[in-house]
Amino acid sequence: MSMSNSEDINYDKALHYWSEIPATVDGVLGGFGFISDVDITGSVQFLNNLFLLENRPGTDVALDCGAGIGRITKHLLAPRFERVDVIEPDKKFLVELLNFVGEEKNKVGTLYHNSLQDFQPEKKYDIIWNQWVLGYLKDEDLVSYLIKCSDSLSKNGIIVVKENVTSSGVSEADKLDSSVTRSLKQYTKIFKNANLKRIKQSKQINFPNGIYPVYMFALIPNKEDEPTT
Repeated sequence: MSMSNSEDINYDKALHYWSEIPATVDGVLGGFGFISDVDITGSVQFLNNLFLLENRPGTDVALDCGAGIGRITKHLLAPRFERVDVIEPDKKFLVELLNFVGEEKNKVGTLYHNSLQDFQPEKKYDIIWNQWVLGYLKDEDLVSYLIKCSDSLSKNGIIVVKENVTSSGVSEADKLDSSVTRSLKQYTKIFKNANLKRIKQSKQINFPNGIYPVYMFALIPNKEDEPTT
């Protein structure tokens, strides 16, 4: 049985949708460019809290997934990591990314022009940041993608997921961009299926009314099933 109505997602349709979106902050945020600063503030706070953990992640290399024009790379990751790799399926966003990132562009490492469901990360990452992108993956592809991310974490590395969540408790499909917004319960189940453990969860504050609630999750590989040495 499917966890959400994600089997209706059409990858080609989603790529086509984004191919017609301008490479601007307003474009990548679907006309909600004005929330960018508040969003980054919430993310900075969440990330800073992860650096306070006893088993805190390193600051060598981060991965920005579905990076768009590099909004998160520029404002969140590049100031805090030595190097930031990015993955983005739309070529024009990647082309714009280095311009947009500006002074921090010397921190940008590898630019992967790839879709998340096809991505095979090889490096070890301290933080893998996924924001407003996982709704484009079918459930089974999302689980296998998260497993691949989990396998490419460095020691104490953390996967961060920041996504819209439905208030209704069921998933809601968007036919226009071929995406799905999942419920908290569905995300919990997906994380469990990917053998990930939630070590922190917060709700983004100060967003305008009338948009989906946004949650941040910090996930690490669940090692409880492994034999102890």
